[in-house]
Amino acid sequence: MDLLPILSTLRRHKTAACLIVLEIALTSTIVCNALHLISTRLDVLNHDSGLPEAELVVVNARPTGTGGDPEELTARDLQALRSLPGVKNVALVNQIVYGGSSNNSGAATERGPQARRLVAAHYAGGEDTLATLGLKLVAGRDFKPEEYLSGLRVGEQDNPVVGQAIINRALAEKLFPGRSAVGQAIYVYGESPSQVIGVVEQLPHPAPGKAAFDEGNAMLFPLRPTYRGGSYVLRTTPQQRDAVLKAASAALERNDASRIINRAQTVLEMRAAYYAQDRAMAWLLGGVCIALLVVTAFGIVGLASFWVQQRTRMIGTRRALGATRGQILRYFQAENFLLASAGIVLGMVGALALSLLLMKQYEMPRLPLAYLPIGALVLWALGQLAVWAPARRAAALPPVAALRS
Repeated sequence: MDLLPILSTLRRHKTAACLIVLEIALTSTIVCNALHLISTRLDVLNHDSGLPEAELVVVNARPTGTGGDPEELTARDLQALRSLPGVKNVALVNQIVYGGSSNNSGAATERGPQARRLVAAHYAGGEDTLATLGLKLVAGRDFKPEEYLSGLRVGEQDNPVVGQAIINRALAEKLFPGRSAVGQAIYVYGESPSQVIGVVEQLPHPAPGKAAFDEGNAMLFPLRPTYRGGSYVLRTTPQQRDAVLKAASAALERNDASRIINRAQTVLEMRAAYYAQDRAMAWLLGGVCIALLVVTAFGIVGLASFWVQQRTRMIGTRRALGATRGQILRYFQAENFLLASAGIVLGMVGALALSLLLMKQYEMPRLPLAYLPIGALVLWALGQLAVWAPARRAAALPPVAALRS
């Protein structure tokens, strides 16, 4: 098709053509970056903690006073919880994924303040922690019964000695690259080393993707927390989650009615609440993309309809000179393609500039270049669909009626 008549027509309608080009450019700039941000949010939402989340429930009990022996009451709690129907395993841990708290410590392979330390999530758990959380050992062994210590007593010591530790694979590969971590010493508690006795495949940070210290590193120590500083985690079957949750809360209240049950949730509920803002952000950005595309489509339809009306005599003349309906249709489609292409080129430049600004101001990841051709294809297709109806109306005009108008 000869482009000269199209370019000549566009020069006579510079304002309208520039407006539609700028609209497409703005849409391209925003949509490309919005789709990238949605993708990053979806990656966060699909994060795999490595835990059997569908089988876990969490119950927290907090005292209203300072009396009583917390260790003795914790032991009675654990005994009561393990006797509940449908409960596979029970453990008390100082923190749990999506729990809203984050305990981190530095781990080093050498003694002394000058040693290079890696920040890692610091877990403390009692018996059955690995079985309850579904942690899979890839090397070494679990803690032995005689290796567990009282978390309260260790916390009161100036120079505590915790002899054993289990770390996750991510921390093991960073501390001991190219060699086995089992049997190695790490320094977490002052000058006394802890021997790595096991490595688990995954042990997530309590605040995955959001904590400032989340580098994928985690370690577990054989320290029994009490109910005052930990969470009861119960593993059951998905079909029995709700029943176990109610029974567990009732059992803790029976042991000590003065306590307050300040959390009784499934881990799936905790995950949903934890990622609520990310989910809302993804929906919001999706709505912005759809709104911009709809507005752009209506702009193209309105402009094309206006130009069809303005060019009625031109269309009739071309039809009288032998132009077919297909040629008239392709004329408007080619015109829209040129406008869309100009807008897309400007939009790609704007998208990269906006991405650099977001990287600088908000530490967002760089916009992958793959989003640029995807955005271009979407806008080209949108432009052709939007111009289709006005172009068909123009092609359907009878030559005589067009010349009479």
